[in-house]
Amino acid sequence: MNRTSNLAGVPLPAPFVLAPFLIAAFLILLAGLAPSRGAEAEVLEEPAGEVLLEVVGDIQRTNRDGRAVFDRAMLESLPSTKLRTSTVVTDGVRHFRGFYMRDLLALLGAQGTTLRASALNDYQIDIPLSDFARFDVVVATHIDGELLQPRDKGPLWIVYPRDDHAELQDLRYDYRWVWQLNRLEVR
Repeated sequence: MNRTSNLAGVPLPAPFVLAPFLIAAFLILLAGLAPSRGAEAEVLEEPAGEVLLEVVGDIQRTNRDGRAVFDRAMLESLPSTKLRTSTVVTDGVRHFRGFYMRDLLALLGAQGTTLRASALNDYQIDIPLSDFARFDVVVATHIDGELLQPRDKGPLWIVYPRDDHAELQDLRYDYRWVWQLNRLEVR
């Protein structure tokens, strides 16, 4: 028997000859659409330590009741960066270490146009998401090699590269430097 005939040797119509190929193509297509092991990575790990940052709103990746919560180890697992800049609330040029805000937002699949940043002292401000594409805005965890603590603007501080861009030396941007950061809402 060949592929173009049935057991009795009767020639098969063209659709039956193509059927094995169509079935194989369909199965390949389904395999591509089926959840893979990588889909499990879409859920963030659960924090093991004290939660330092909560992110809510229009985000795709979460780990607790539609929110993304992070402890220090999780935040320090983000790609690290350094920034050397002056501030309006400290003397001289300071050395900050942390991660780019845009990396955190990309990890979460953030959508929207605005980020509401909130601090431990209840300060809140809305920041355009476009800032994080235009500027290398850092969420600092360290200043001058020391871990930021709540008494010295920690545990997290949004820091703009103000010395790198004249336009950032403006009061509108100074208000966006949120220290004691503990919550973000993507809108």
